[in-house]
Amino acid sequence: MRLADVEMKEVRLTTPVSDADIARLELGDVVYLDGILYTAREGVYRKVVDEGCGLPPGVRERTNVNFHCSPAASVKPDGSHAVEAVTATASFRFGKSFTKWFEQSGAKVIVGKAGLTETAYREYFVPHGAVYLTTVGYGLGATYGRSIKRVVDVHWLRELGIAQAMWVLEVERLGPFLVEGDREGRSLFALANREIDLRLDEVYRGLPRYAMSRFGEATSRKDELV
Repeated sequence: MRLADVEMKEVRLTTPVSDADIARLELGDVVYLDGILYTAREGVYRKVVDEGCGLPPGVRERTNVNFHCSPAASVKPDGSHAVEAVTATASFRFGKSFTKWFEQSGAKVIVGKAGLTETAYREYFVPHGAVYLTTVGYGLGATYGRSIKRVVDVHWLRELGIAQAMWVLEVERLGPFLVEGDREGRSLFALANREIDLRLDEVYRGLPRYAMSRFGEATSRKDELV
């Protein structure tokens, strides 16, 4: 597959996302979500995976979408909660927990920031028929928040705090997200990086003569220190 083959089709998914819908997703598809999803990051993973608490009753039956994020939550006058924005977190930190997480949560779609390696997708996601969606750039927390219709429930708020608690949310057209890791374990970012890397030598060959060689500036990739 080449980057030029990525079509970036717009796809709208309803949770819980079916296996058939997951199978149709392709790298680079622009995804919007409708229905119920939940937030779960380090605190929840410790509860479910390390402590063996399992998901709260009813969550697994309602949705299979886990958003790695922190909510900007507030308390309404009636004592209920509102989430008006979310801040996605990088998903690489959950790597060692993914296998048990998939087994215990039944999650099929993970949403987060920045993606994972193709090795991680193939080791953790592919055996469970799961895919990875990445947020798009920075500064979209309020945009994502506008798609949150209501807080269905919140679990472990007292023990874990606002950022780490599990927030069960009803959303409408939440997105955009990109399919970063597909069901075959391929990565959109890895695909792009491989093609970029192939042309870096060409870029270096076109650079003008450097002016600060005494400080170690070089126009050869082999001479660079990273």
